[in-house]
Order: sequence, then structure tokens, then C-alpha cells
Amino acid sequence: MQRMLLRAKLHRVRVTQSEPDYEGSVAIDTLLLKAADIHEYERIEVYNLRNGERFATYAIAACEGSGTVSVNGAASHKAAPGDLVIICAYAGLEEREMASFKPRLVYVDGANRVVRIRAEIPVQVA
Repeated sequence: MQRMLLRAKLHRVRVTQSEPDYEGSVAIDTLLLKAADIHEYERIEVYNLRNGERFATYAIAACEGSGTVSVNGAASHKAAPGDLVIICAYAGLEEREMASFKPRLVYVDGANRVVRIRAEIPVQVA
């Protein structure tokens, strides 16, 4: 049996543009894709922190070092420039793979530059 686990996450990246007339997808700065190990054309899930919208699409590469996160096509109606989003990719793992598996969690600053990469979500104490 396989279970779907979070494989990669770009946490709180800022949408820099939206292009409704573009073919589709989310264009993401190549440095961010590399940091999260998300491949071009890989399926991603996008969670908008401003309006609660959630949608699936695929990643394409944007100019390296640009900080670009452009939501394109029909999805452009679900996120606007300035919105903070979480972008995730998932993987199906067998039970035996789960014990050693660690996700790649990428945290950015306000300009979508990588500031930290972790393999686990820190426990929050109330």
C-alpha cells in the first residue's frame, strides 16, 4: 500500500504576478524549484493564505534569481500579486520507505529568497 506524503514545500512565497491569458501553470524562480527539488511540469498544489483558495496545477521554470511566482491561466483568478501561498508537491511512498523519508521544506523571505531549508516542521508550543 502506498501513502501520499508531503515531499516538498515552498512556504509562504509571495505571488509576484498573475497572467490570465497565459497557457496555465505556476512559473516559479528556478532557484526555488531547485531548493525544493520540484521539477518543471511536476504537479503541485497551491494553498492561498489570503483567500483560502486551493488548487492543483504544474510548475514551470521562471528566470533564476528573479523571485518570480506567477500564477497563470485559470488559476490566476485564485491568487493575485502580493498574496502569500504555500506550494506543495507530494509523493506516493510504500510503508517501508516512510521510516527514512524526510520532506524538503523551503522557507523564504519577503522577496522569495531562500532563508532556510528543513526536513521537519518545528513543533509549536502553546
